[in-house]
Amino acid sequence: MDPILTSIPLQDCPLCGGPAIMHEEGGWAFSVYCGDCGAHTALAEFHAAEERQQAAEAAAYTWNLGKVVHPGPGE
Repeated sequence: MDPILTSIPLQDCPLCGGPAIMHEEGGWAFSVYCGDCGAHTALAEFHAAEERQQAAEAAAYTWNLGKVVHPGPGE
């Protein structure tokens, strides 16, 4: 498994307390989502290999601040 996906500390979901999971979108962006309720962050894009770690940290920072979208009814 990619060390970036496991090395950055993530808090539990700010909405339900479920487990947070770092996800890479096709090699161009990272997001964090909840394994229980589906809440997620916006995508943190990167355009070069040198920006990859920074994008992962940005997604984690957003998650740890509690800035998430919840896929509730009507979304």
